[in-house]
Amino acid sequence: MKFSPNTKTTDCLTRRHFLQNGAFSLAPLAVASLLQQEQTRAESAKPVLEFEQLSLASKEAHFAPRATAMISLFMQGGPSHVDLLDPKVELTRLDGKKFPGKLKYDDAGGATTKILGSPWKFKPRGQCGTEVSELLPHLSGVVDELVVIRSMRTGVNNHSQSIHSMNSGRIQQGHPSLGSWITYGLGAETEQLPAFVAMTDPKGLPVEGVLNWSNGWLPSLYQGTVIRPREPRILNLEAPTRLRGRTQRNYLDFLQRLNREHVTEHADQGELQARIANFELAARMQTAALTALDIRHETVATHRLYGIDRKETQEYGTRCLIARRLIERGVRFVQLFTQNQYWDHHKKIVGDLPTACLKTDQPIAGLMVDLKQRGLLDSTIVHWGGEMGRLPVIENDSGRDKIGRDHNTYGFSMWLAGGGCRAGCTYGNTDEFGHHAVENPVNHFDYHATLLHLLGLDSAGLTYQRNGQEDSLLSGHPGKVVTEILA
Repeated sequence: MKFSPNTKTTDCLTRRHFLQNGAFSLAPLAVASLLQQEQTRAESAKPVLEFEQLSLASKEAHFAPRATAMISLFMQGGPSHVDLLDPKVELTRLDGKKFPGKLKYDDAGGATTKILGSPWKFKPRGQCGTEVSELLPHLSGVVDELVVIRSMRTGVNNHSQSIHSMNSGRIQQGHPSLGSWITYGLGAETEQLPAFVAMTDPKGLPVEGVLNWSNGWLPSLYQGTVIRPREPRILNLEAPTRLRGRTQRNYLDFLQRLNREHVTEHADQGELQARIANFELAARMQTAALTALDIRHETVATHRLYGIDRKETQEYGTRCLIARRLIERGVRFVQLFTQNQYWDHHKKIVGDLPTACLKTDQPIAGLMVDLKQRGLLDSTIVHWGGEMGRLPVIENDSGRDKIGRDHNTYGFSMWLAGGGCRAGCTYGNTDEFGHHAVENPVNHFDYHATLLHLLGLDSAGLTYQRNGQEDSLLSGHPGKVVTEILA
């Protein structure tokens, strides 16, 4: 019964209104539950949107792009740049001596001022001669494809704020992630798969969890779709047997008709429109996603290339291979995360850093080789890096097997490849101790402006109106395109 708010009488329900108001009570509880969960998660205030703004259809870039897709290999926790990509002779020469300058610690309890020279050797690699640590033998084989940026900085010395800086451009929670902005700006090149995919580690989510692929205050259509590290990789993707085939199609058509009628009558409910679009995508994904995630038909040689035949590299290699399969099927942005604090070596760096490299080195190099062989590297940006680096001094000085390094966000390294990036070079430098970026520093605003530029997007022109004002990934902060690293 439908009660009028102004009278004590009831209005008779027409058949049409009964269907509109009661349809979900007739539908399977799973669908009703999904909608209820989505409504609960929805933000209390969303901007009024026209339905056309919520399309994931491919959009024209602002100018000719150098790349059309991106894979981000996010090493959460802060890989030690001075042990991997930024060799420092002074650290070796002064190993064990007192550091001559000021240091900012995150974990003062175990802090020392004793310099720690890298326990690992560096050698020039490839034709370009870029020096890379012996811990990365496979990456050394593709170093001619990389531009290694040795002058990154965020200046916020804890994981949460720094990872937000790298993934959303702000230190505060609640802002759209990089993948969401790229998806909003360019849409997808496929209607059968999500535009933005996040791939998580079987041992846990990174720091800040789902916020790393959040749409923030952009419509929820632009949030990342999570692909799980184990089967089933996408939950609830396959319909129950009783709903498959024509039965499911009739059911979905019926729901779609009701949804569209509701949107017409409530055009100001942008969140509803986004949820409808998400569920329509889920229906289309049932075949395409299962195919994209199934690596069984890849050749034995491909499995070996990614290290899937080895216990140490099987899991990460599988995710890297799936990332390639998604990109070649039109997914716009794929981000792979390591587990919480996997690279956060406050202690036991001598044993734990080689383990982290062993897990990821061969799969990443395999991905690079595979992308190039398939002609995908030229159109795909590949990013490797974390939210920080490490200090040049010892932390936890209680024996060689227990020492580590504290956080350093004032100078660290990452690399880019493919998609219009200049190959076989380094850019910028830290000081002689690897502590501060002193030559051509690159902050997170520069990093984001450069990525958007490679994808054909103007960082100042890619905006979204919220609370009556235009906002962007950089949000008015000065971010320059680092033209020196472009091909």
